[in-house]
Amino acid sequence: MTHQVSVQAAPRSHTADVRRAALRTLALAQVEPGEVTIRLTDEAEMRQLNTVYAQSLHATDVLSFPSGDVLPDSGGIYYGDVAIALPVASAQARAAGHDVRAELVLLTIHGVLHLLGHDHADDTARAAMWKLQDEILHDLGSPIRSPQGET
Repeated sequence: MTHQVSVQAAPRSHTADVRRAALRTLALAQVEPGEVTIRLTDEAEMRQLNTVYAQSLHATDVLSFPSGDVLPDSGGIYYGDVAIALPVASAQARAAGHDVRAELVLLTIHGVLHLLGHDHADDTARAAMWKLQDEILHDLGSPIRSPQGET
């Protein structure tokens, strides 16, 4: 089995970029074969997810829901789900002066790394996660890098 990525509710123009970023993240993180689902959503759904699962009332850019279950058919690992708020990603891209596709690639990598156990709760963990995130962005030829000084 190889890595599988399901992309839901994404405009056709973004599906390939999101899938490619997730697959590259799984490959460069050198994890066991498995599956990930990525859903591009709106602000209302993201606000609802953030309220229920993170006890926060705003629409954030990306949320990850790790699983780790073994898939009965393939024996691979279901790493979990990533939700990305497309309107938030678009606004962040405009504010940073880059294309929304680059922002979606960054958020996809970020979300998948969270599924794999990476975090940025403290300076040491953030430095390690940002380093890997930047390596993947570079590998994909992305024009952007991890935001500096943010958690």
